[in-house]
Amino acid sequence: MTTQTTTRSLAGTQIYPIGLGAMPMSLAGRPDEAQSIRTIHAALDAGANLIDTADAYCRDESEVGHNERLIAKAIRDRRDGVIVATKGGHTRPGGDWDLDGSPAHLRAACEASLRALETDRIDLYQYHRPDPRVPYAESVGALKELQDEGKIRWIGLSNVNVEQLEEALGIAEIVAIQNQLSLEFTSPLTKGEVQAATERGIAFLPWSPLGGIGNAESPGGVNPVKQAAERHGVSPQQVALAWLLSLGPTVIPIPGASRPETITDSLKAARLELMPEELEAIAEAAGA
Repeated sequence: MTTQTTTRSLAGTQIYPIGLGAMPMSLAGRPDEAQSIRTIHAALDAGANLIDTADAYCRDESEVGHNERLIAKAIRDRRDGVIVATKGGHTRPGGDWDLDGSPAHLRAACEASLRALETDRIDLYQYHRPDPRVPYAESVGALKELQDEGKIRWIGLSNVNVEQLEEALGIAEIVAIQNQLSLEFTSPLTKGEVQAATERGIAFLPWSPLGGIGNAESPGGVNPVKQAAERHGVSPQQVALAWLLSLGPTVIPIPGASRPETITDSLKAARLELMPEELEAIAEAAGA
């Protein structure tokens, strides 16, 4: 069997192998604040110590920073040991998703995130998505300046390819990559992004890690995720997350959640042991 480790590392700091993606708590259809705070507390009580957010996790431009303010309120009395990762570079005009990777915007966004998170230094600040109108080096350079000023502890990149990672590494120390990765989206495996992170000891944070569970059928028409879930007496979500954890020692999935029950279930995947043949069947079904 493949045994998951109880902790992983982010720039030398021990991290529970699965984090909390807080985005669903702030978009349209979000739960009430009390439920969101219960969800955050449930994650922390179950051992999670990484919470992922972004200034753009909100309904529109009128409430930028909503998710950050929610997290700050939830952890106000329990910050010790909690790593909060946020992002800048996306804007929300009219509820749409636009980009602004200019150094001026990233500086203003970071300053606003510091206020929203009620802190004087952001643990992990990630460039949310490359802006094709701005040279990538300029955007990363802006984060390096903010780090040099003590406003950022660590720098991360989101939605980045290997070439952009290499360019960024020539400017600053990069400790995390946050890209989409799931059973239905395995591009980071085929394009080498997970391998690049593993080789460099960089944390790889899959966003939307639970996509494709329901249709993860093998060529023979069997869903190995459901089979493994039944065999181990766990949810398919746990199996999907355990498979992701098997892909590399620096992989730390961040499933989104808005209910205590869902995040506590997901976090149990860190202790789930899958057999090599189960992992192989899941990988085959995913086309990885």
